[in-house]
Amino acid sequence: MASVTFRDCFLCVSALITFVFVFVTGADFVRFVSFRAIYHNLSGAAPLCRDSVSWSVALRDGAVLKAVAVDGFLLVLFSLQHSLLAWTPVKQVCQNVFGVLSRTVYCFSTAAALQMLMRYWQPVTSAPCLWSVRSAPWDIWFPLICFILHFLCWAIICSILLIFDYPELLGIKQVYYECLGLGDPLLLKSERAQRLYSHLRHPVCVELLAVLWLLPTLPLDRLLLAAFLSVYLILAHSLDAQDCAYLRRQLRSKLQLFSAPLEDGDGSNTHKTD
Repeated sequence: MASVTFRDCFLCVSALITFVFVFVTGADFVRFVSFRAIYHNLSGAAPLCRDSVSWSVALRDGAVLKAVAVDGFLLVLFSLQHSLLAWTPVKQVCQNVFGVLSRTVYCFSTAAALQMLMRYWQPVTSAPCLWSVRSAPWDIWFPLICFILHFLCWAIICSILLIFDYPELLGIKQVYYECLGLGDPLLLKSERAQRLYSHLRHPVCVELLAVLWLLPTLPLDRLLLAAFLSVYLILAHSLDAQDCAYLRRQLRSKLQLFSAPLEDGDGSNTHKTD
């Protein structure tokens, strides 16, 4: 049995710290995007918008313009970090510098940028809302409907991430394989899976779009957040017909796997990891 080295311990601790940080950041993002936006009035906080102010007055308000500028800067900063580190020349530099921890560093820096966005986000409360459901009985029922749909969307997102090999996405699997001398886990996947991953590393586009826009109240800062992230998500995905065909085959394969009865003495699994 191979002895555990200090390098192996360092790699494992770094991967675990990143896992915890990303998990906490994900929980904060759910609260930031969904629950706080849906049940804002129940918390007793200030109103999200001021309908008594016209748009012509609000757009000349220095506080409104400052908040929009800060929020826009935070969104641009997050997108630059998320895209720049995914750029092939930068990825190669990170691979040379950090080695097997390159994916871990990417996830940690993404979570740090997202934390900065959430901590310093400026609500725009001095401008009218784009829409607000306030008429009875929809002022009660529509937030409840939004809550249910948001919950389902986040459940689907978590399920898809698990199916898409969540430990590999966070860089944990790379560290585990490195410590055992098994190489890069991504190279063990089929060529079609590697092609799909190169086009779609974040398979949560439709669900996240629903979460961003489906709200009982849409203030100006939320419009900025939803519009920016929607455009970013759409531009970041490059699925083609081959990828969609591969996804359909994988879905049928998974459904057949779960629906097929277990049989004793069945042969060993010969499918290559997808």
